[in-house]
Amino acid sequence: MPKSPTPVLEPEVEETTEVARPWRVVLHNDEVTTMEFVVWLLVSLFGKSYTDAVGLMLAVHHSGSATVAVCAQERAELYVEQVHSLARPRGFPLAAS
Repeated sequence: MPKSPTPVLEPEVEETTEVARPWRVVLHNDEVTTMEFVVWLLVSLFGKSYTDAVGLMLAVHHSGSATVAVCAQERAELYVEQVHSLARPRGFPLAAS
């Protein structure tokens, strides 16, 4: 009688995929940066509608800071760099974190 093949047992491997937590981009109020610039920045850089941009600008102005985007870490860090690189040449100390 022929011998039956021995089954090959595969080791159990637990697959886990870790999803990166989203990061918040926060604008901080200051006494120098104009409201018009902040609105322009929110529309042009963050793709906000004019109405949303005005609302966010007012939130930053009245509360001291506001979250303007929630995204991956790399994108959030790029947004912060872009905010600073657009504000500094215009003489605005606008801070983002």
